Amino acid sequence: MTDSATEAVNAAMEAEFRLLDPAVRASPELLAELLHPDYREFGTSGRLWNRETIMTALRSRDAPSPRPITTTRMKGVQLAAGVVHLTFDTESGAHRAHRSSIWRLTETGWLLYFHQGTRFGHGAVAQPPQVAHDHGAQVDRGRGPLAG
Repeated sequence: MTDSATEAVNAAMEAEFRLLDPAVRASPELLAELLHPDYREFGTSGRLWNRETIMTALRSRDAPSPRPITTTRMKGVQLAAGVVHLTFDTESGAHRAHRSSIWRLTETGWLLYFHQGTRFGHGAVAQPPQVAHDHGAQVDRGRGPLAG
């Protein structure tokens, strides 16, 4: 694992942790700083989101207040220069999800380009698959509840 690949993975993880902060998720302005203009998401509900639909939902008067999220088993790998893939699990209230994020380095910093969340039940704690190939740096870092 190269130092630059480790730095890229760590920078993407820090950006992901900022994104998971309830204060950031409650602010369209702060959230916009972390989402790529071409952002797409497959949500845990099955809904397809993009940057515009996320911003519209946050500006809605009846938007729910974001809850704290517990993050575990976060791992990252640099796929190419300026591209990092993160996988992790989250829990918020009774909702648990496996998550996958692709972060891209831009002129303004690391931006979330793609995200997918898949719900899972308490009996479905999956073990990470065996990695057949090392495609770059891999970092494993768990994180507890984010301050809200």
